[in-house]
Amino acid sequence: MNKYFHSVELEADLCCGCTNCLKRCPTEAIRVHGGKAKILSERCIDCGECIRICPHHAKKAHTSTLEEIQGYKYKVAIPAPALFGQFNRLDNVDIVLTGLKKIGFDDVFEVSRGAELVSEATRKLIKENKLNKPIISSACPAVVRLIKTRFPELCDNVMPLKAPMEVTARIARREAMKKTGLSSEEIGVFFITPCPAKVTEIHSPNYSESSAVDGAIAISKIYPELTLAMDHLTEVENISQSGLIGIGWATSGGEAAAMLGDKYLAADGIENVIRVLEELEDEHIRDVEFIELNACSGGCVGGVLTVENPYVARARISTLRKYLPVSMNHLEEDQISKMMWENELEYDADIYRLDEDIVKAMSMMSEMEGILAGLPGLDCGSCGAPTCRAMAEDMVRGKAKESDCIHRLKAKIQNVYDQLKNTI
Repeated sequence: MNKYFHSVELEADLCCGCTNCLKRCPTEAIRVHGGKAKILSERCIDCGECIRICPHHAKKAHTSTLEEIQGYKYKVAIPAPALFGQFNRLDNVDIVLTGLKKIGFDDVFEVSRGAELVSEATRKLIKENKLNKPIISSACPAVVRLIKTRFPELCDNVMPLKAPMEVTARIARREAMKKTGLSSEEIGVFFITPCPAKVTEIHSPNYSESSAVDGAIAISKIYPELTLAMDHLTEVENISQSGLIGIGWATSGGEAAAMLGDKYLAADGIENVIRVLEELEDEHIRDVEFIELNACSGGCVGGVLTVENPYVARARISTLRKYLPVSMNHLEEDQISKMMWENELEYDADIYRLDEDIVKAMSMMSEMEGILAGLPGLDCGSCGAPTCRAMAEDMVRGKAKESDCIHRLKAKIQNVYDQLKNTI
């Protein structure tokens, strides 16, 4: 049984082996052999970059459908604040929330409400000065998994607070049970998601054994039906209970700004995130208390499951926030303890281990370095691996051969040709 769940999937029939995804993957989780890409399950962080870059639409995200909510007696939608940036000239969040009820949900509970609680909890934890600084936000699951796979020394710096999605789901479920008298199993809580990493977090959470969310529906899937419902509303319900702090989480810098201080850093886009993490690992970043990192450019509004240009969506969020109070949600007594992670974030050593036997692993490492020294160092991707080092690793693992490197193969052919020419 595969212990790694992934929402990002490959449709092999559509794959042309173009290597675009290979070069874009931040964890070198893709190989191309036999004219088809393959995703290495143990290394994939479900950031969705391969979905974004694939010109043939061979990568897709597996998400829930609107039909699946019918399996529950009471259906609750918990929309990401990024959803509000998808609609032109939106001046009232309640229009979107009422629209969600029109397309089949019995109730709506904004994730921005949970975001305000997480922001307040973070401020209190920073003030208590009990966490390793700089503290790295745990809100983006792709970033958390990136740290888990590539930057193990930074695991202790990740904020041990559940993300707003999870905090919101638990409160929404509890309120729904109280309101309806139904059991937890009869209530379905569905996240309206901008990215595939959130889907993975629901099925395989970093913070606990299970999630309070029953499924995630992509914004892109729900958008047409939701837009139609919003266009035909005759009455708008007064549902929204979040302020500018919560909705600000939709864009890069929104979470960091909610710290209400100046010792923070915010970066978005997977390349920038990696650069910041590398500098953190090398201890080049100082005098910063809190770091917000978003794998998608622009923040959650840039997720691959959204429909709008992230910078247009970001501008819309900025305009929408002008009409909102600062915050409408505040922590109850002892609520922080319920929001803390139940599991510690640990480095998955199996990902890069060459062999269980340490002596054999060291021998394979030495062999790998020897192979690498003989490769051209171009990192061209033509062999089906993203870099020459990855190619050398694949070779010692028995998953690639020397002739896969077209430059080595070309050199051999040229050598044979020269020898034949000299004998004539």
